[in-house]
Amino acid sequence: MNPDIPLQLLGGLTAREFLRDYWQKKPLLIRQALPDYESPISADELAGLSLEEEVESRLVIEQGERPWELRRGPFNEDDFKALPERDWTLLVQAVDQFVPEVAELLQNFRFLPSWRIDDVMISFAAPGGSVGPHFDNYDVFLLQAQGQRRWKIGQMCDSDSPLLEHADLRILADFEQTDEWVLEPGDMLYLPPRVAHYGTAENDCLTYSVGFRAPSAAEVLTHFTDFLSQFLPEEERYSDAGIAPTADPHQIQRDSLDRLKALLTEHMGDERLLLTWFGQFMTEPRYPELVAGGELDEAEFFAGLKEGVVLVRNPSARLAWSEVDDDLLLFASGQSRLLPGNLRDLLKLICAADALHAENLSQWLADADGRKLLVELIKQGSLEFADE
Repeated sequence: MNPDIPLQLLGGLTAREFLRDYWQKKPLLIRQALPDYESPISADELAGLSLEEEVESRLVIEQGERPWELRRGPFNEDDFKALPERDWTLLVQAVDQFVPEVAELLQNFRFLPSWRIDDVMISFAAPGGSVGPHFDNYDVFLLQAQGQRRWKIGQMCDSDSPLLEHADLRILADFEQTDEWVLEPGDMLYLPPRVAHYGTAENDCLTYSVGFRAPSAAEVLTHFTDFLSQFLPEEERYSDAGIAPTADPHQIQRDSLDRLKALLTEHMGDERLLLTWFGQFMTEPRYPELVAGGELDEAEFFAGLKEGVVLVRNPSARLAWSEVDDDLLLFASGQSRLLPGNLRDLLKLICAADALHAENLSQWLADADGRKLLVELIKQGSLEFADE
């Protein structure tokens, strides 16, 4: 994608201008980002998804058994029949993994790294429905898909911002409004991390939330050090050979701290291991149980390709790739594979193509490494046959 071409999705801004002036800096209201957008899923169909065991869903009822009552799915039809006429919201996570037409929406956001995109959450709200004033620690695009929703924007927040006493929801105790807009179908609001916002349905409405993965520093340190420890032998320990005599045996000397820092730096600074961990971490699927392959007869598979078999990415899979020296790393649903540099175009194809078939794979079917990779990805579950 050319970063200097104006995009309707960004209100006529180029990707370069948006990333420079707004991304992670300030909100942006975009009228008719997707003109007259029509949701490919109805409110009833969204409710139907929330009945399924494998789908993550929530109901927020402003005045339920207690203020801002939270209920977790899966739900049943009687749950919806018992709801009040107004002031409630249904939220369904990762709808893009279950409805291909919703996943198509993400094609509009290819000016951002695809491995940063988390999912498309869809909320249906009855009139007055809301989840209260709150803030997120990640970027989000809020696309109005049906009805009207009133958005109020407030202050920048952090972990010290006072919250209501609530076991499940992080609702701000204080909301300092700075702007207010009513969004129509096709309108979109971009919000950077930590901006307070408060959405309320004017009528029955559907809102799409495109959220982004943003691991916290605590997550990075915890998960990376756990990953790193797998490669360190037990005998590698803190040592102080050549230590000088000390006047006070109870004092931790500065040179001891320097030795400790050197030990950490030696391993934490391993860029290849850091890249491997980061790629695996950022491609971990939200629902790992939905990424499951099986045994595969390789000869029959390649014969099937020639007869018209089509491969697609598993909707729950996440793919990315990177360079490491003269080789390549493919990250697929939390796993990584080191591959020769000549497979670069194949990796790009696997990550980007809507479908893989004999025509676009033709040059790779004669390559032993390419064939092996395709089979491994099917067995792992990141690729699957289209008729599944």
